[in-house]
Amino acid sequence: MSETLAQIGEQLAGYDPQSLSADAVLTFLEHMVKPLAGAETVPLFQALDRVLAADVISPFSVPPHDNSAMDGYALDGRSLPAAQNLQVVGTALAGKAWQGEVRPGQCVKIMTGAIMPQGLDTVIAQELAQVQGDRVHIAAGLLQAGDNRRLCGEDLMAGQPALLAGTRLGPAACGLLASLGLAQVAVRPRLKVAYFSTGDEILSLGELPREGAVYDSNRYTVHGMLTRLGCEVLDMGVVRDDPALLEGAFRQAAAQADVIITSGGVSVGEADFTKAMMKKLGDVAFWRIAMRPGRPMAVGRIAQGDRSAVLFGLPGNPVAVMVTFLAFVRPTLQRMMGLTPAPLPLLKARSQAVLRKKPGRTEYQRGIVSRNGQGELQVSLTGNQGSGVLSSMVQANGLIVLHHAQATTQVGEWVDVMMFDGHI
Repeated sequence: MSETLAQIGEQLAGYDPQSLSADAVLTFLEHMVKPLAGAETVPLFQALDRVLAADVISPFSVPPHDNSAMDGYALDGRSLPAAQNLQVVGTALAGKAWQGEVRPGQCVKIMTGAIMPQGLDTVIAQELAQVQGDRVHIAAGLLQAGDNRRLCGEDLMAGQPALLAGTRLGPAACGLLASLGLAQVAVRPRLKVAYFSTGDEILSLGELPREGAVYDSNRYTVHGMLTRLGCEVLDMGVVRDDPALLEGAFRQAAAQADVIITSGGVSVGEADFTKAMMKKLGDVAFWRIAMRPGRPMAVGRIAQGDRSAVLFGLPGNPVAVMVTFLAFVRPTLQRMMGLTPAPLPLLKARSQAVLRKKPGRTEYQRGIVSRNGQGELQVSLTGNQGSGVLSSMVQANGLIVLHHAQATTQVGEWVDVMMFDGHI
């Protein structure tokens, strides 16, 4: 049985849903969710960006034999670094072992990837060797024993983990699995996320403009960020401020998805249809977070039958939606996917503007990072920092993070910048 939100809050020192720091939100969410259970086996070509469900143990060593790192001449390095004058007695090709015998004063011409002949441990690149007929001269001090040799198992050792459970399978990881001869792999279930926007003032694309209404951008930015994370997205469109419609949407989402994300309807002073329906159908907390943009947020669970979905009620303003997603939703979804959440990287850059701020809240300002004439990173603002200025998120390549206890920053002072990594 999952702990209630109240029980989670009781375990956290200083928990106050009306005044939460950004760090306190992350701590709460860590206690609230756990990875999805189960696994499925997929072909390797379908494994990209999936999360590994179990450790992969290498069935053999990679490489399986000592081999040459380049085209050249293989020799016994025991007489190095003294000068050598060796007789070439054969050629070792990649793909099969050379079967001849190498005696003192002899060497073997060798191709990249070819197995090192018995008794030989060093390779000189062919462009460094002085070759005359069947003799190879190597100048004194040019080589040391073991140079240019790839050792058996230096990439992967038989019986040892090649990849650990929880690894997100990028192109390199998929290639590594293929190098082990694995045609399929066990991965975590894909996270299903249902999303809808709320409000009578929201227009779907294709509807005619009307006074006081705006086209729904959040639906597309959230869809893009979820898709980049590798989630299966259930797009439920726009839901009007009508109790029956909202109840139907929440029940449908909870019956199909692991996570429900909404935008709009959680701010103080807004029509309370959405908040009332969240409370009616689930265990939901409404937070006022000490941050800007994105102060109001709802979080909880909504049950439908034997299923329970995690709920995130995000603000309605487009920039606030994206900032709260990056700060809180993204790491929570990663944890549910079985990943260890990796914070977006923070870089140090010199501020090109005075950033006015009082301690007591975390602020995220849109910035453009570049290099100054001294090669240092610098960051400038995109301009108007209003939470409805969506164009500023297009211009920005990161968010300037002004931490909870931080005060006003002067021009030239160092600030942290959370760089975007393709999620926006």
